[in-house]
Amino acid sequence: MTRSPARSFQDLIVWQKAHQFVLAVYKHSEDFPRTETYGLTSQLGRAAVSIPANIAEGFKRKTKADKARMMNIAQGSLEECQYYLILTQDLGYGDTISLKTQLDEVGKLLNAYIRSLS
Repeated sequence: MTRSPARSFQDLIVWQKAHQFVLAVYKHSEDFPRTETYGLTSQLGRAAVSIPANIAEGFKRKTKADKARMMNIAQGSLEECQYYLILTQDLGYGDTISLKTQLDEVGKLLNAYIRSLS
């Protein structure tokens, strides 16, 4: 099966999966203590949103190097989320296995997308 080229960032499976991760993070963090509103809740949400946002921004970049740079920023945010999920689990703010699984999938897709740029 041949896929047609993506016409917008929303056509990218990696962006779709990253967006689904963000939605899941927001849902999960609703149950965090109120004392975390400006702490972990905010930091995790910001890092999660940064992943699909940088994928979207990179999609429109003209050169492969610019695209790859934006995808690398998304990778950095993904790693930041990995840490926040460890912290979330260790603080007892709920089970993060499902979120970690989603994030691992996004990471694999992002790596593949970056490889396709070279």
